[in-house]
Amino acid sequence: MADRVTTSADIEERLHTVLRRLRLPKRLLERVAGVVERRNWADGQSFDIAAIDAGKRALAQAGIRPDQVGLLINTSVTRPHLEPSVAVRLHHGMGLPTSAINFDVANACLGFVNAMSIAAGMIDSGQIKYAVIIDGEDADQVQLNTIDRLNQGGRNRDDFMSEFASLTLGSGAAAAVLGPADLHAEGHRLLGGVSRAATQWYGLCVGSVDGMFTDAKALLKGGMELVVDAWNEAQREWSWSGMDRYILHQVSDVHTDAFVKAVGLDRDRVPTTYQKYGNVGPASIPITLAEEVEAGHVKRGDRVLLAGVGSGLNTSMLELAW
Repeated sequence: MADRVTTSADIEERLHTVLRRLRLPKRLLERVAGVVERRNWADGQSFDIAAIDAGKRALAQAGIRPDQVGLLINTSVTRPHLEPSVAVRLHHGMGLPTSAINFDVANACLGFVNAMSIAAGMIDSGQIKYAVIIDGEDADQVQLNTIDRLNQGGRNRDDFMSEFASLTLGSGAAAAVLGPADLHAEGHRLLGGVSRAATQWYGLCVGSVDGMFTDAKALLKGGMELVVDAWNEAQREWSWSGMDRYILHQVSDVHTDAFVKAVGLDRDRVPTTYQKYGNVGPASIPITLAEEVEAGHVKRGDRVLLAGVGSGLNTSMLELAW
């Protein structure tokens, strides 16, 4: 995790003038999103160095040598340039063999879960034996740009709220190692899942380093309709009503409560980390899962569902047998 803590109070203090002019309430980020603080990289830290560190530690914990890795997929939304891929930097930094395939998968906040499915398919087909999925995010520049733009004046309430999501983002990194189940009885089995698209809503949440612009109401409505459709279709093959843990993409109180209500989940089985980390993009699901494991809330034999909605709109749900 990034070392520097940025509170919502800190951000709102920097936006004091515009918040007062628009007569927006104090503690807006906490009240609306439930985000109390988020992390940003400190001096000497960066998203790619952190991602490399996460990848190396994941391999070490899995007991897999770098020369055994046949695939690296980077799923970071953060990218300092269009070409080359961020994956090449991570591949080099981790000291992976020249035979290891490496590329980026970009699908907003669902990239990590999608990459797990891609890697599992390549393992099952015999193309590779081990894969590393990595994500590193840097929210600094997008937040700086957003704060500067909002402070320039000429913005109304709708303009402010369209950029609200940018202020909830956080920085962090995570990695996972996938390998063949028949060689690792001690591992956690990836069983499969579903993905569904509602791409007619491709323009509801559009982001770049300049900022993230969102139609929040329409995004929530379209996202929940998609979730319900996917959940209902999944019941033909999957039984997810009694999972031990539901690890959802971490966005806000509003989105989490809407997801829980939409498909009737037990709220006590839905851990949240956005209060202290904000929305860490594709890294938020593996970060939340790792925290649950470290806290002893996910145990051997538990059924775990990874799920989320990403800009576009897409939803993915993936079951793990812990």
